[in-house]
Amino acid sequence: MSTVRLDSGPLDRQQVVAVARHGATVELADEVRKTLGETRRHIDALADADQPTYGISTGFGALAIRHIPPDRRTALQRSLIRSHAAGTGPAVEAEVVRALMLLRLRTLASGHTGVRPATADALAGMLNAGIVPVVHEHGSLGCSGDLAPLAAVALAMMGEGEVLDGRPAAQALAEAGIAPVTLAEKEGLALTNGTDGMLGMLVLALDDLNRLLDTADLTAAMSVEALLGTDRAFAADLQQLRPHPGQARSARRMFAALADSEIVASHRGPECTRVQDAYSLRCAPQVHGAARDTVAHAELVADRELAAAIDNPVVLADGRVESNGNFHGAPLAYVLDFLAIPVADVASIAERRTDRMLDVSRSHGLPAFLADDPGVDSGHMIAQYTQAAIVSGLKRLAVPASVDSIPSSAMQEDHVSMGWAAARKLRRAVDGLTSVLAIELLTAARALDFRAPLRPAPVTAAVRDLLRERVAPPGPDRHLAPEIAAAEELVRSGAALTALEEA
Repeated sequence: MSTVRLDSGPLDRQQVVAVARHGATVELADEVRKTLGETRRHIDALADADQPTYGISTGFGALAIRHIPPDRRTALQRSLIRSHAAGTGPAVEAEVVRALMLLRLRTLASGHTGVRPATADALAGMLNAGIVPVVHEHGSLGCSGDLAPLAAVALAMMGEGEVLDGRPAAQALAEAGIAPVTLAEKEGLALTNGTDGMLGMLVLALDDLNRLLDTADLTAAMSVEALLGTDRAFAADLQQLRPHPGQARSARRMFAALADSEIVASHRGPECTRVQDAYSLRCAPQVHGAARDTVAHAELVADRELAAAIDNPVVLADGRVESNGNFHGAPLAYVLDFLAIPVADVASIAERRTDRMLDVSRSHGLPAFLADDPGVDSGHMIAQYTQAAIVSGLKRLAVPASVDSIPSSAMQEDHVSMGWAAARKLRRAVDGLTSVLAIELLTAARALDFRAPLRPAPVTAAVRDLLRERVAPPGPDRHLAPEIAAAEELVRSGAALTALEEA
């Protein structure tokens, strides 16, 4: 198991995925503990001062006008976390919670939040012990950051609440040898004023989407081949006329996947009367490529955020403690919403290719619905229904959340990002795209089998053969749901990409 070392610098996306999804551990560099100690001394000095400072000796949000005496400040921090851990609905996924815990820890390690070294150590210890607090689906407006989700983590650090395996948090901490944290001045805000949930879900979605867009190129190539389409539209000199990098990459991958195909070669001569393919085939690189370029923009935003220190107030290098608006989730909310659009559209064009393979009027000689005995058998008729239902849902998920601000905290927080909501719907959209591509893979592989004795390209044949290890070749109707699930696992794991990557 790898270890991610936290110092004063940014994390990269691969490190977040390693901790969130693959159980990598974390460690704090010695320089971090030194910086935390130095910063904490500024907070302690302000806590002892007669002049109140927001987040240190005052209430919070609309209650910031009240000066809190020293003997009530431990209760202040405890009450902040208890009251803010107000989420509801189902528990979010463990990988999301681990991602937001890591990203909050990285901001703590920046030295701009004023927490004590022991508090950062406790959060790191929870990650390394596999303690995943219950974080509920609903509760974040994405400003001031992801308050309710992060408060649920801080609550567990205090030894309250539950963890995902059903144990009380106090029991989980005790069994891991971690002492519950009694929060000192400023630490409640430092643990909750972040955009870490939004950012964590963005990073995880980017990891998924890079794999899924590669898969879409592959399934599209299989569909082009199965539908007796041409690879000539994907030639590099044609793509250079419109120099979008994502488009060039998708076209290059599709062209490579179709190399040396007997099926494509069989209709390349002058006897073929078709002059161009349908848009869902010919324009796949343009659609997939635009999605790739959208992902590239989102990666730029994610990388900037991974170098950020989000808190309010923040401790600056000269010891000043200043309020700011960096906790607003708009930069993340916009790209989370933006990504849902190409996800829906890539799924939509894949569904159109699938439907074309099932329609005898457009499939160029394939049996109706790819059925073994059309009429007796229905083949993949209802698999396309499933795709259509998912695509319809994806279009609704593409409606932006970030334009739907709703005021809170007695109008102190009068414009919020809704970035958490944008992230949650993007996760659902990514799952939907996975299923749609799996059904295209399943259908295209079946269609290629019907083109025998002509042999597919080596790449597409290898993918078809990999699927055949899990799903039987064409025959009378079988229970189709397990076959779709098997194809989904090939897509989700990335196993289907191995043949193309080796081409």
